[in-house]
Formats: sequence, structure tokens, C-alpha cells
Amino acid sequence: MFVLRKILLFFFRPLVWIVLFFILGFALKNRKRRSFFLKAGFISLLFFSNPFIIRVISGWYEPDPVHLATGTQYNAGIVLGGFISYDPRDARGYFNPAGDRFIETALLYKTGHIKKIIVAAGNGYIVPNGFREADFVKEQLMLLGIPASDIFTDANSRNTEENAANAKAIIDSAHIAPPWLLISSAMHLPRAAAIFKKKGIDATIYPCDFSAKNSGNNPVEDYLLPSASALKQWEFFIKEIVGRIAYRVTGKT
Repeated sequence: MFVLRKILLFFFRPLVWIVLFFILGFALKNRKRRSFFLKAGFISLLFFSNPFIIRVISGWYEPDPVHLATGTQYNAGIVLGGFISYDPRDARGYFNPAGDRFIETALLYKTGHIKKIIVAAGNGYIVPNGFREADFVKEQLMLLGIPASDIFTDANSRNTEENAANAKAIIDSAHIAPPWLLISSAMHLPRAAAIFKKKGIDATIYPCDFSAKNSGNNPVEDYLLPSASALKQWEFFIKEIVGRIAYRVTGKT
């Protein structure tokens, strides 16, 4: 099922649809059908590459930023993986664009808002390798002076559902009482929070890595010109919507 979900998500990428429309538009012999698919490809390209449209939709979907008052404290901050990428050529991990999850987690600990850190991050690659994101993240947190005794890791999970189940096991075994803080990208949190609640972790959400707030200052580039990053943001958004529907249908949220 893990591999099947990965394969199915490929077909929900807008770029796949656009390429398919153009292939049909050039390959079909029927003139009307060719015209239809070429127009569909062109319109889809303009729509999904427009940065303004996806920013508005992301702004509607993503939860608002959370500003914790001085003295507000949680017994544990659960940070979800996906912000470290693995390069098999040199067998090393590297922070990717979602690295704000790491920054916010470290800041929350350093400012006293969370007492413990649970890193829920295993290996979500289809092709198995020996890299475990949680182990890498723990090393980086320790380099910042955070003691190993305050860091718990789930290095075996492959998706958000397994993150929640394994984090619950850590909480139970370490006897970490609520309240808890769930830290992840703003686009990911609505689905993640529902899954964690179903597994028995009713945590306060702490969104970061906002896709709707990282642009909009340049009227031309951020509103008019086509953007490859807009296509990527649509991919993330559709993945979350499809995931929420799938989990709801299967009773996992």
C-alpha cells in the first residue's frame, strides 16, 4: 500500500496532466480533439503556473501562524520529518526547503516552550536505503547544545500515519503527559493533526514553512509571470487534499 500510494500520487501532479494534454493534442489525428487537448494543455499550464492563484488557495487552507506567549510551555514538541533529503552519491543528509521545521523546533526548545523533542521521521523513499532522517536530525539538534536525553526519535516510520503511531508509543513509554505541540509545514498540518488525534495525540498545532507567505511583494513576478514553483506548490496542495480524503474514507481520521 505504501508503494501504491506513492505511484498514485504521481498521477495527481498537474505537470503530468499538462504533458498528457499536449501529447494527446499533438498525437491525435482528429482535428477537433487535437484542438481541444492543445487548448486544455495551454489553459492548464497558465492556471497551474500562476503564483497568485495557488498563494490564495494556500492561504485559505494553511492554518494561521501561532505566537506563543512568554511562559507557555509544552511537555513535548513533535516535529514531523520530510525536511531532510538524502543524497546516495555521498551518503549524506541535507536540509531541503522545508528546513523551517528544524529551525522552529530548535527555537521552541531554546526559548523554553517545549521541554522534550520527539523527531518523527524515518525513511519515506520507495527504494530502500540505510538513511534514517530522525537519527540525522538528532545529531544536528545535539550540535546546537540540546542534550540527547531530551530528544526522542522515531526512525522507522514511512508516512504520517506511522509517525503518529510511533510517536504515541514514545509518549506512552516515556510517560510524557500532555500538553504536546505538533510542528510541521503549514500545508501539512491539517491532515497531520487529524491523523495524530485519531491515534490519541490531541496536540496543539504549530505551523511553519508557510507557502502562502513567502511571496507577494513583487507585483509582476508574484502575480503575473508563470512560475515553476507554483506547479510544485499545487503538487503539495493536491497531495494533502487527496490524502485527507483517502484517510477519511478509510476511517483513519
